[in-house]
Amino acid sequence: MNEVMTKNGSTASPGSIAPIRGGDYTGILPSQKIQEMLNSGEISTMMPDHDQIQPASIDLRLGDYAYPVDTSFLPGKGIKVLDKLKQLDDRFADFKIDLSQGAVLEKGRVYVIPLLESINLRSDVAAFANPKSSTGRLDILTRLIADEATSFDQVSEGYKGKLFIEVAPRSFSIVVKTGARLNQLRFRRTRGEGAKAISASEWKKLLDEGQIVDSSDHETNARSIKTGLLPFTVDLKGSGNEGDIIGYRSKKHAKRIDLERRDYDPLDFWEPIFYHKTSSLILDPDEFYILMTKEAIAVPPEYAAEMLPYDTRAGEFRVHYAGFFDPGFGWSAKATKAGSSRGVLEVRSHEVPFLLEHGQTVGWLRYERMAARPELLYGQDIHSNYQGQSLKLAKQFKQL
Repeated sequence: MNEVMTKNGSTASPGSIAPIRGGDYTGILPSQKIQEMLNSGEISTMMPDHDQIQPASIDLRLGDYAYPVDTSFLPGKGIKVLDKLKQLDDRFADFKIDLSQGAVLEKGRVYVIPLLESINLRSDVAAFANPKSSTGRLDILTRLIADEATSFDQVSEGYKGKLFIEVAPRSFSIVVKTGARLNQLRFRRTRGEGAKAISASEWKKLLDEGQIVDSSDHETNARSIKTGLLPFTVDLKGSGNEGDIIGYRSKKHAKRIDLERRDYDPLDFWEPIFYHKTSSLILDPDEFYILMTKEAIAVPPEYAAEMLPYDTRAGEFRVHYAGFFDPGFGWSAKATKAGSSRGVLEVRSHEVPFLLEHGQTVGWLRYERMAARPELLYGQDIHSNYQGQSLKLAKQFKQL
């Protein structure tokens, strides 16, 4: 495929949507704008890491102390997070856990941790958070909390203040240290030039060119659903050979995981799930599974994507914890179709056993325009752990 030079000197295929947008457009803010926010003080942090900024988000880092709590909570209007902690336990500060040298967060417990970053948003910029990929694959529930918040992971336009994270390890106890990155924050400009929503003609063009999914069946499905919404299905067959590993189930009794290590033996923590001719899997209640999508998924540079929250229309189970897909995920300027990157699913059934079938629709990926093409792309300009992935555990584990 021939390529053309864009305004910023990068290349794109002739059929791609406008590669860069000038001015204050609505949409997800790119890496270069996030850097500007750091420089201007809109994002405030102590000694930022050089690789903290991602193509469409910034990694948030744990502060010096974790506060064990008996219950998850939202502070509510007019109440700050630390004040709410004091209401729940007036001695909460006496039992804080020092993270500066590393500490264990036990599975089954809930912790609230101040983050090293705080924000001072403009009146036309909102923010929203999600766990990082490795966080989700370790079955660590994390949720962002802002002062006066009435919902998790959402920060309204014009917010000025500190940020906190709720951390609840579910399958494994973990060792974390000040500066560890468990979640990330995206920024959305809500007012400005141009429309935020992807138009029907744009969506059709992306599907026609195969830029977002490799499956003709799912191109058809995506055309019949809402513009910008891509359904995805579960792969329980792999290459179709008996004995192929098509997923993993977490072991109930395993040692703690130090998030800084990269050499754990997967079999100490996970039970492989092998392909069987029935191409189905019964999810046991409250077990945790790592599976993957049947489709290869890609996110072109002018877009960002996010897995939608759990939806009972897909069944009584949850299919993700970490939902951000960055610009460039699974994408290549030289490819004529979506690349080889599968979506990894973090699956947990609720209340009752649930039968999954190969090819069953289990969720939706929502695409949104970037306010501008990012200067950094996932997997091409930065070290990305999960580009070109198939079935892959968190980066703390060696490959089988």
